[in-house]
Amino acid sequence: MKVIAINGSPRKTWNTATLLEKALEGAASEGAETEMIHLYDLDFKGCISCFACKLKDGKSYGKCAMRDDLTPVLEKLEDADAVILGSPIYLGTSTGEMRSFMERYIFPYLVYSDETPSLYPKNIPVGFIYTMGAKEEFFDFFGLRKTIELNENLAKRIFGDSETLYSTDTYQFDDYSKYVADRFDPEEKAKRRKEVFPQDCEKAFEMGARFLKKQKSLETQE
Repeated sequence: MKVIAINGSPRKTWNTATLLEKALEGAASEGAETEMIHLYDLDFKGCISCFACKLKDGKSYGKCAMRDDLTPVLEKLEDADAVILGSPIYLGTSTGEMRSFMERYIFPYLVYSDETPSLYPKNIPVGFIYTMGAKEEFFDFFGLRKTIELNENLAKRIFGDSETLYSTDTYQFDDYSKYVADRFDPEEKAKRRKEVFPQDCEKAFEMGARFLKKQKSLETQE
């Protein structure tokens, strides 16, 4: 079985990427083949509204017709047994790269029909991992609960199963004294990085392992 993580952060070794790596470690502990894909390494755009994926009897029906660096990634994802999408929260939502990726990944499988809501051929879990400098108490102010709920519901409709992990009040800089960021207490940030972030890493590991166990169970039933 294969699990693919999609990193929607420009950083490859910071909060989001670390949690995704832990999720992949969890999946690998259950025997999965794993892979991380960094969106910021790719040259691609979001959906251009060509609707080729919705054209009756069209050669791209159910598939994105665009051709760029994201094309082979989308093809690779068709064979995944679980997918985990990770992104920091920028201005109240996922990064632009992650949003563009989701348009290309999700929309081709979405059908404008009540009888066939999804063209995806099987049920897989699609997880979301979010990281943010804000504390959870600001979720309602930024509308983050709605964002999380919307993305989960989309994933459930298209792929069958979804869950979310979020890591709040994350450590943003190596040295807070170098940046204009007096709103934050560097000591509190460092303390949370040391004490809370490892717990989030463990939750990510458990997510990856849980996804594999679930897929193995479904495969056994079939």
